[in-house]
Amino acid sequence: MIAWMNKVAVSSLALIFCIWPPSAPGSNGTDTKNIVNTNSANATHSHTNRLAHEKSPYLLQHQFNPVDWYAWGEEAFEKARRENKPIFLSIGYSTCHWCHVMERESFENEDIARLLNEHFVSIKVDREERPDVDKIYMTFVQATTGSGGWPLNVFLTPNLKPFFGGTYFPPMSAHGRSGFPQLLEQSLISGLTVAQTSIVRRDIHSQLEQMVATNTRPSKLVLGPEIMRHAGVTLKDGYDPQNGGFAALQNFPQPSQPQFLLRYAKRFADKEAVQMVLHTCEHMAAGGIHDQLGGLCRYSVDAEWLVPPFRKDALRQRATHPTLLRRLPGQRGFNAIQMSFAISWITSCAT
Repeated sequence: MIAWMNKVAVSSLALIFCIWPPSAPGSNGTDTKNIVNTNSANATHSHTNRLAHEKSPYLLQHQFNPVDWYAWGEEAFEKARRENKPIFLSIGYSTCHWCHVMERESFENEDIARLLNEHFVSIKVDREERPDVDKIYMTFVQATTGSGGWPLNVFLTPNLKPFFGGTYFPPMSAHGRSGFPQLLEQSLISGLTVAQTSIVRRDIHSQLEQMVATNTRPSKLVLGPEIMRHAGVTLKDGYDPQNGGFAALQNFPQPSQPQFLLRYAKRFADKEAVQMVLHTCEHMAAGGIHDQLGGLCRYSVDAEWLVPPFRKDALRQRATHPTLLRRLPGQRGFNAIQMSFAISWITSCAT
């Protein structure tokens, strides 16, 4: 086996030298016209904030923003209390695609930075460094908006009580969504005083208590055949017949959907549901959401499963591949689509 691998390595090197022959005598083998300097230490920056002293890779990525960022700590809290300013808390992590998009669109924008620096105390948090902080404010955003994600952006009172929050905010208003500058300028946020935020805080916390009380009541819903049938029909109504999947703009592999459809198809003898799962697997296999071994990225940024954000996690492999490898009704063995994901699934189980 080792001898065979050595032969492959030698053959590969020979192929490389055939394609890229050694540089001519007297040349150093470099093309000075196309050199890209990736050393940020040699670059000049017009702004450097406090995050330059942090150790987190995510916080260090924001050290040259014109936003006057603080790390999570008493220095920022004391400034907010002393100046009676609300806190703008932004939470993300270094491999978060939309975190970098919002940084490029908003946090590197001089006008937006001026609004933040004048009216807020801005705090940056790495969720991988402070998962406790992330959990508290993610719970608030999920409870008040019905969804969550990263970047997580929350506005707080000087005593750290949230009163408004969301995820990604675009740099300009579009499609019925307020742009980030407009949110900053709204009287609900930038014009609030401590007294006003206390009223808002009481109202919001009262609503949260009611939500918690409602969610803890035992449900009287019985999962009978009719409810299962209705759930299957509803899921099928959202199916994309052209590209597969159940989303219009972005495609997140959600293993619970095909898993449910396969069980639904078996119980109610619905061959169309089986074809929906197969069609989705085919488009996933034909797209760019997986690597050469079948490892799946978190999602695609388009409906065609074509362009991924190049982020993978073990949890998604473990959750998704059992569905891809499941034998369908009437199927004797694995098909080619399922086999393309088999190696990744076996590897993720082994680790």
